[in-house]
Amino acid sequence: MRWHRVAERRWHRAGSALLRVIVVWAVSTLTMLALAGLLPDFRLQSHDGDSVTRTALTAAWGAGAFGLLTALVWPLVVRALLLVPALVLGLLVFFLNGSLLLLALRLIPDGRGDADPETAVVVAAVMSAVASAASTALAVRDDDAYRRRLSRLATRRRRRSGQPDDDASCPGVIFLQLDGVGHEVLLRAAKDGVMPTVAEWLSDTHRLTPWRTDWSSQTGASQLAILHGSNHDVPAFRWYEKDSGRLMVSNRPASAVELQRRAIERTGDSGLLTYDGASRGNLFSGGADQVALVLSVSTRRGRANRSRAGYFAYFSDPANAVRTAVSFIAEVGREIRQSVRARLRGDAPRVSRGGLYPFIRAFATVVSRDVVVAAVIGDMLAGRTAVYADLVAYDEVAHHSGPHSRDAARVLESLDRSLALLAKAAEHAPRAYRIVLLSDHGQSPGETFEGAYGLSLKDLVRAGCGLPVSRRAERSKCGAEARDAAGDALRGALHRREAAGDPAPEAGPGSDPVVLASGNLALISFPDVPGRLSREQIEARHPALLGTLANHPGIGFLLVRSEEHGSVVLAAGGVEVPIAELADDGPLAGFGAGAADAVRRTDSFPHVADIMVNSMYDPETGRVHAFEEQIGSHGGLGGEQSQPFLLSPVELSPPRADGGDLIGAEQVHHVLRRWLRECTGPQIPVGAAERGIPAQASDSVDMT
Repeated sequence: MRWHRVAERRWHRAGSALLRVIVVWAVSTLTMLALAGLLPDFRLQSHDGDSVTRTALTAAWGAGAFGLLTALVWPLVVRALLLVPALVLGLLVFFLNGSLLLLALRLIPDGRGDADPETAVVVAAVMSAVASAASTALAVRDDDAYRRRLSRLATRRRRRSGQPDDDASCPGVIFLQLDGVGHEVLLRAAKDGVMPTVAEWLSDTHRLTPWRTDWSSQTGASQLAILHGSNHDVPAFRWYEKDSGRLMVSNRPASAVELQRRAIERTGDSGLLTYDGASRGNLFSGGADQVALVLSVSTRRGRANRSRAGYFAYFSDPANAVRTAVSFIAEVGREIRQSVRARLRGDAPRVSRGGLYPFIRAFATVVSRDVVVAAVIGDMLAGRTAVYADLVAYDEVAHHSGPHSRDAARVLESLDRSLALLAKAAEHAPRAYRIVLLSDHGQSPGETFEGAYGLSLKDLVRAGCGLPVSRRAERSKCGAEARDAAGDALRGALHRREAAGDPAPEAGPGSDPVVLASGNLALISFPDVPGRLSREQIEARHPALLGTLANHPGIGFLLVRSEEHGSVVLAAGGVEVPIAELADDGPLAGFGAGAADAVRRTDSFPHVADIMVNSMYDPETGRVHAFEEQIGSHGGLGGEQSQPFLLSPVELSPPRADGGDLIGAEQVHHVLRRWLRECTGPQIPVGAAERGIPAQASDSVDMT
């Protein structure tokens, strides 16, 4: 009797699957017939004309051939194109889909199917979208089939990964990083109805906790510490390392690989996601075996590189490819339209949004979002234990439109819809999931340094050193003052040296400073001198430089090393405070609680620059001056950029049991570690077992 019921269920499932195939085929056939009637360059009849029945059979043949080619050939084509850059792959989607349709039409007997290449692209896009919608609608209506599909997917994927099925009895954790969304921005978006999903979580299931970044308030430093437990010796987004002559940039693959290696070497732990984890859309892997769109593994070649597998998993479905490609083009048009409107309205401050930026924005807000969200849904269906994913859309748009702009608000709306989709998918996963929302930093608004003062920081530094600058900088008031001050100071220094009988300092061509901007933080290095230059050495070479920088209205403070007092902070009016005596008042007043400790910590890094420069900050307006072309910036101290958030389910323990402040990304790592233990029990980092460290011991170092 039991065997009879099993056989009956199998026949029922086979019948349901066959019915879905027939319905999708019928819908595709009707769509093809409708398009043949609407588009003059799309033909399903012979030149002499055919009966309605014959035309319908031709459409059915063509729809069936297109469906088979899409199912069999499309994944192979996409896999072959994995090495193609994502932007190019997105633009190729229409061409590939249209080519498959033309091939399908060639398979229709008697040559009754024909279309111009341009028309084939349109027909293929519409048919893929309609077939996908029909298939999805049927699956949604059949709850039993949907649950069976999820269960099969979960079991199959977990067997591949070698994880036991009984792990599903423990909740998994999804960490979703909203890149660049500050604490106040999130609260405002929830209150104003921009993010209703977040508002619902805030009112019912989650607790919101602000935290403070390190001095380097940017993704490279924050995410490295969150995923790998350490951001030691990451002074900024970009910096110059004198000992190796290497320029480190956090979002370059080679730099990401090196930073991840250093963090693992320092902590002895592969990362937060070592145990059955997945890393999606991040700069670093976190020790995860499952990775997609992860920068630190993107330079690998061959089968070992799974970073591009996320593209294949997503674009292997032609409907996904078409939908994302259409959205990509629409987003490019939206950015161009918004940029033109901002220019016509005379919005200020404003930066250039031309060139490749519309395509870069579309990739961040459409392609990256769609691929990452789909990958996280796949991870939940597979029952993976821990997932960390970065959604970068808001950060990219806020840099160019402003963190409080209407453009940025629209991106937050889109991200909220993605959160709702992920929450819905979690309901169908084979295990319960706790969704933790967090950010790596915020953004502070303000006009660029160059826009406010007519010259870049690099030009100001060169003028303060008495070096040639651009004509525009020469004509600016600040540039002229800096050059005059440099000339006066150099003549005074030469006069004093001559009077004392000392030789004049030599400043050869190798003495040009390296000036690197990281939002409203800048680093100045003199590459021809090994080690960190002291204040005394800098003043001997360029007597006016430090005074020019410290007294500039767009600069808040400097950090330099002094031979006499140790490191010191310099500010306008001759203010000089040894770092040992530094507090959150004086030159750091207004920069926020913990600013002095953040500066002291960075000062201890081996690769701190000769001169660290933080822009001014106005506490009343919250504005800073970015040293890059950004009207929403982060990277240094000042305002909302240093105030990200942590939104966690109430079932998890509070981030700080004592109710104290959560300071630094490394502390956030320990909190996330603790939450993983609360959900899944002790975890042994990669390499711990080989060193003979028991699970309890290896976990104890992560307690906050």
